Amino acid sequence: MPDAPEIAFEDLTPGRVFDFGSVTVDHDEMVEFARRFDPQPFHLDEAAGKESIFGRLAASGWFTAGLWMRLYVDELLLRSTALGSPGGDEISWPAPVFAGDELHASLEILEARRSSSKPWMGLITLRAWMRRDSPTSDDIVYRARFTGMFGSREHARP
Repeated sequence: MPDAPEIAFEDLTPGRVFDFGSVTVDHDEMVEFARRFDPQPFHLDEAAGKESIFGRLAASGWFTAGLWMRLYVDELLLRSTALGSPGGDEISWPAPVFAGDELHASLEILEARRSSSKPWMGLITLRAWMRRDSPTSDDIVYRARFTGMFGSREHARP
């Protein structure tokens, strides 16, 4: 039988911040993602990137979101009573991401409430962000706000 999850609804209190660590943007993964899912020229071609508003080859925002999601899964979801997400209401990419950037991921719990129809489950409003770590900047490159569903310790799931 698997171990009990470390993190449940009761642990996700407003104001709590999680640090998920960092990831370095890999050029080949960045371009392969763009080739498959977001084939805009400034995501695929060095020359097109140089001529774009970004001044060089830039990652797709969806790739950046995927990097954040991977850290979220590894550092929180796999250790928790996570039940999925019904969605969110904000997503933005305020600064571009480039190959070689080191990005640092974080999450803050904004609100927590127990479901009235499913008392064994809580709904958590989350703010996600990722920033570029460098000696010259700590630009925010990704922001999102969404709801997560987490099981409680008090009630057994049906």
